[in-house]
Amino acid sequence: MSAGHLSAYERALRLLGLRQHFRGDLRRKLLAKGYEAEEVDEALVRCASEGYLDDEATARTFVAERQGRRGLGRARVAAELRRHGATGEAVDVALAEVSDDDERARAAAAAVRWRRLHGDDSAIADPAARRARQAALGRHLASKGFSRSVIVAALKSGDEER
Repeated sequence: MSAGHLSAYERALRLLGLRQHFRGDLRRKLLAKGYEAEEVDEALVRCASEGYLDDEATARTFVAERQGRRGLGRARVAAELRRHGATGEAVDVALAEVSDDDERARAAAAAVRWRRLHGDDSAIADPAARRARQAALGRHLASKGFSRSVIVAALKSGDEER
């Protein structure tokens, strides 16, 4: 118990009381506070066994937030989950719940927002300039983590709406 007067378990409970954490994130935070690895690992096992630490539930919440509020695609959400210390299994379980239809709808909505901000490219007469705008939108959707097939579908649906 080298990090102040709180045990690693007590510190973990405090952190979990503020928000959900992934096991990997929580472990890094406790180690950074100066707790010994063995004490940290015991605290994490105890937190998990008592139901306070659940990577799969945290991953599902994370996915819903990132996709709902921020409109991100599977690949970007998966990368963020891994960066936050989610296990591969938790990532797979959480993303398995995301339907292909939902993914296409999020990409189409992101494309509509992008066009609203950057102007509708239907008024562009020059084919090269129009392709450049489409490419910029495609890059934007890729940066949000959408797959190539979903991006192509979003670009096509935007063309059909005009």
